[in-house]
Amino acid sequence: MRFSPDHDVKVLLPDGSTRPLDMYLIPGALLMLSALVLMISMFLPYWSMTMTAPQYPKGLRVDVYVNHLEGDMREIDELNHYLGMPSLDEGGRLERSVSMIAIVVLGLLLMGGVFIHNQAAGMLALPVLAWPFMFLADLWWILYKYGHSIDPESALGGAIEAFTPPLFGKGMVGQFGTIARPEIGLWLAFVALGLTLLGLWFHRVAYKPVVDARQRKQGTSS
Repeated sequence: MRFSPDHDVKVLLPDGSTRPLDMYLIPGALLMLSALVLMISMFLPYWSMTMTAPQYPKGLRVDVYVNHLEGDMREIDELNHYLGMPSLDEGGRLERSVSMIAIVVLGLLLMGGVFIHNQAAGMLALPVLAWPFMFLADLWWILYKYGHSIDPESALGGAIEAFTPPLFGKGMVGQFGTIARPEIGLWLAFVALGLTLLGLWFHRVAYKPVVDARQRKQGTSS
């Protein structure tokens, strides 16, 4: 594949046909943009939960980032203590310790796909497509473990049954109402997913004719 000297730049395929150069620039740009959006997401909250009760009129809130937690951690941990539950920081500690590196690696894989002109680009993109769903699955598992770690011998352990807070929407935990919602970091991860799918589609549109042209040329020569 080489570039012709025409005014409207085109790509000359192995069988002599030509394709517009733009067709080969679009998938790379989309994959690079997806990598950038994904890396930006790791600095923003992915999920939040607000707990409401009469004694807390302003509510208690925790924001979940991929590598740390923010919010009314102290107050929530004090409540958890009376239920014999671990502190919030103990859940997902391993995941948070490797998440930043993992997202950077995902971004690099996407960038690597820009320079691959066959279906292997899709294989490199698979982890990015799975990332937001992996985050939600892991978050659900952490919430489940927390809600089922109540110590019945603790001060208030006998007053509340095991629970799993909902990932999204409203719920109840004892006398507390909960509101859980996705935050901008998770939305950006899904935007990256969409950009990746779009980039892979344009990648196929651009490079499948190149592969087909090469096969036709090899068939003719043989």
